[in-house]
Amino acid sequence: MNVIDLLRWYRDMGVDIAVDHDPHDRLAECRTFIANPPPPAPVAPLQRISSPERQAAPALARPLEPEVGEQSAQLSAAGALTLDELRGRLAAFEGCGLKATATQLVFGDGDPHAEVMFVGEAPGADEDRQGSPFVGRAGKLLDQMLASIGLERSKAYIANVVPWRPPGNRAPTPLETAACLPFIRRQIELVHPRVLVCLGASSAQTLLGAKEGIMRLRGRWFDYTANATTIRAIAMLHPAYLLRQPAQKKLAWQDMRLLAREIAQHRLQAQAPD
Repeated sequence: MNVIDLLRWYRDMGVDIAVDHDPHDRLAECRTFIANPPPPAPVAPLQRISSPERQAAPALARPLEPEVGEQSAQLSAAGALTLDELRGRLAAFEGCGLKATATQLVFGDGDPHAEVMFVGEAPGADEDRQGSPFVGRAGKLLDQMLASIGLERSKAYIANVVPWRPPGNRAPTPLETAACLPFIRRQIELVHPRVLVCLGASSAQTLLGAKEGIMRLRGRWFDYTANATTIRAIAMLHPAYLLRQPAQKKLAWQDMRLLAREIAQHRLQAQAPD
């Protein structure tokens, strides 16, 4: 394995920061510590504080219980009347532990009145740094996929089921996904696209209630209900998967052609006289 392959392996495993320039033998350091432990630190004597001088200890923030967090998310998301208000409510939400480990909230990007909305699983390292979804290598591939059918990124709307990056780019847990689900559902309702595209198995299974893998889900049309209306939905391979499996791009091209035909059909219906 050469250096380039090693760096790629680090990237795929979620390593995105160097702690030090030189390697360390932690086992040797541990043996040295056990053989020569440091002297115990001196402990200051306790002092009694009189009642008038006592101060209340600050309350420590505790994560919400799963059931409480989901109920809180549902109430908070349902009350948002605009995307900006939904962003603010999501930023203040404390029911998902990923908020504590992520750099920032990755809400959504694009036209808030787009006819096509793309929803992925969760942000990666590049998205976490920049605060926008699909801005890394997978995002560039998605831009190319959109351009292949004449769709500009600025004319679409892009988001993720989970708006905070999981540590090491791991998959979100079911509890983390459930806590964030009311917000992405409300986000879809507010954008109200004509077509909803679920990128990857996790997004498709979460939003469409499907159980099959992405290879069985992709290329099929589903009905997604939002605000008592039906939105056409389709599952596609995630661009990050296509970067790892470039031979599957032929399947992605087939799905993009299906999407293009659906968009064209909607536009013809919109132009047809009543």
